[in-house]
Amino acid sequence: MSPNLAQLHPYPFQKLRQLFADIAPNASLKPINLSIGEPKHPTPQLIKDALVANFDGLSAYPATQGSEALRSAISRWAERRYGISLNPATEVLPVNGSREALFAFAQTIIDASADSKPVILSPNPFYQIYEGAALLANAEPYYVNCTAANRFQPDWDAVPSDVWARTQLVFVCSPGNPTGAVASIKDWERLFALSDQYGFVIASDECYSEIYFGADKPLGGLEAAAKLGRDFKNLVMFSSLSKRSNVPGLRSGFVAGDAQLMAQFLLYRTYHGCAMSPTVQAASAVAWDDEQHVEDNRRQYAAKFETVTPRLQAVLDVTLPDASFYLWAKVPGDDADFAKRLHQQEHLTVLPGSFLAREAHGLNPGAGYIRIALVAPQEECLEAADRIVRFVQSL
Repeated sequence: MSPNLAQLHPYPFQKLRQLFADIAPNASLKPINLSIGEPKHPTPQLIKDALVANFDGLSAYPATQGSEALRSAISRWAERRYGISLNPATEVLPVNGSREALFAFAQTIIDASADSKPVILSPNPFYQIYEGAALLANAEPYYVNCTAANRFQPDWDAVPSDVWARTQLVFVCSPGNPTGAVASIKDWERLFALSDQYGFVIASDECYSEIYFGADKPLGGLEAAAKLGRDFKNLVMFSSLSKRSNVPGLRSGFVAGDAQLMAQFLLYRTYHGCAMSPTVQAASAVAWDDEQHVEDNRRQYAAKFETVTPRLQAVLDVTLPDASFYLWAKVPGDDADFAKRLHQQEHLTVLPGSFLAREAHGLNPGAGYIRIALVAPQEECLEAADRIVRFVQSL
């Protein structure tokens, strides 16, 4: 058995179940769960119709590289969304959701035979797959704290040069999970300069890119490179239909960027056995080619944030995020105790911020925060906000 398995941490939701194990929530209230980032808006009908119309695809083995139709649809979307040109044959690869691809990409990139222990940098707080991917690739995770003092962005200049020298891969999450913060062009410029200096690969996780609230669309990694007059060397982006199109069960996303890296990732995936079903590919192409359902989805989230955020601001330190469907709220006292008592008294589930981060450089940057996922219908989200206000006022 791989000894690296023993290093894996429990997932946040496993810790949450343990936290609630010895309490009984208020049975007089309907349960509301805002802890999990699972989209709850209805799946668009055009995607359902495309699945049904392409059931014949179930009778064929899929190609790992995916169909030309899907790769072309993704390229068209990237050009509309970011103003970038992607070669569908060499710079785009469909994947079964971004989570699987983020993990597999680390296994492809990391050279564990290096003279010194390889490092994978991760924002902190973070999506836990980054850490698991590092540990199972026999690399050392290094956590770069994201705090309010630094706009919830990683402070790359705080990383020691000896760590950079061992770094082979950097995970970026923008818009961020759980903070919703978006990296600026200056943030990208600094990271690109470090990549040029030390030679590491950048994996940009952008699965929340289509949920934003103003006219300014979140800047993407490949887009930032193009704006700075760079090519895509040592840079790939990960995107997904799950949040954009409300199809988390479809398990459909893509990776795009540096053609040399993509060729090696395709080779890895050929052996990994993770090709996307032709039926799912056909429905995915339809989804990437349509923006109307995405605009409708964005309006629904905006309406929830516009009504819920002001209510919570009366009792908590919380602001509208740059993007994503999370509120990152500072709470009085211990975040785990807050979540536990809230669940008991108000039958409402949120996620303690400390469960999404690690103790690093003298602090856990998630401590004292809760993550609230506004994925439920608007009425439930408003009811949840009222319960949180009532709970805080009772403290």
